[in-house]
Order: sequence, then C-alpha cells, then structure tokens
Amino acid sequence: MHLEKRLPRNGKEGLLYGTIISTLTVIFMTSFNVILGAGEFNVEVFLTILKALPIIWIIVMIIEPTIFGRIAEALVAKFTKPSDSFNSKILFRILFTVLGMSIAMTFVGDIVGNGFTPEIFSNWLQNWPRNFAVVLIAESLVIQPIARFAMVKLHESQDGKAQAADDVVPQVQNN
Repeated sequence: MHLEKRLPRNGKEGLLYGTIISTLTVIFMTSFNVILGAGEFNVEVFLTILKALPIIWIIVMIIEPTIFGRIAEALVAKFTKPSDSFNSKILFRILFTVLGMSIAMTFVGDIVGNGFTPEIFSNWLQNWPRNFAVVLIAESLVIQPIARFAMVKLHESQDGKAQAADDVVPQVQNN
C-alpha cells in the first residue's frame, strides 16, 4: 500500500503541518501588511510586526482548523472526485482556505492594527483583493511546498527507522 508522504498521516503530524503553514503565512502576511501600511521598514515597524505576530498567530491557529479548514475540506470533497489528482485537490484546498482566511484575517489584521474604526469596511474592500492574491500566490508557490517538503522528510525518517527496526528483528530471531 502506498502511503502519501506529502501530507500528515495523523493528528500530531497534522498539527505540525498546520503550524508550519500558519506560522509562515502569519509572518509573511503580517510583515507585508505592516510594512505596506507604514510605507517603509525601520526599527519601529519591526517592533510593530513583532508585537502583532503572536496575536495574529493565535487567532489563525484557532480559526483555520475550527472554521475555514473544515469548510475547505467540505468544498474540496464537493468539487473533486476520489480519482482526481493530488495536485487538483491541494489546489482546491489552498483556494478555499485562502479565500476564507483572507476574508477573515483582513478584518482581524485591521482591528489588531487600528482598532475598531469607522473605516474598517472600506479598508477591507480596499485591502482584501490584494491580500487574497498575494497569499494565494505565496501559499501555492512557497508556503505549502515547504510544509509538504517537511512532511516528506519526516516520513522518510520514520520509514527509515521502521525499516531499520524490521531489519534488526530477523537478525535477533536467527541467532
């Protein structure tokens, strides 16, 4: 039986996989939006990013698996067949997750950065299309491949240890 090496195989690996994706996305998008909003990068902007990162990361780690990840999985099941390729399923999963998360996190980021202001909806209308496009590209081309590479390396290590253990057992029985 062929086990998929690019995706998590259990809950613990799923948490690691999700943490890698969420952490890289939060670092990238928070930095991108804060620098864009400030118009420059300096020590003050860097400190603002550092202050925002833990707040944004916690929010993402809560809402992605509990809300948007579940919605994305349901939509992937609806729009794909079991015979569809790995890549088509992953691309649909990325699209649906990024769509939901970018909608929510554009609001959340504005609230974290500026508080509740009367401009929150106009800011969202202005910022969301850009955020969606940027994070969709980053997820598809950089962030998800990094997380899948980490899963491949983890599974290769596990498989190597299991093979080594299997090789030792027959030797012990033969003696």
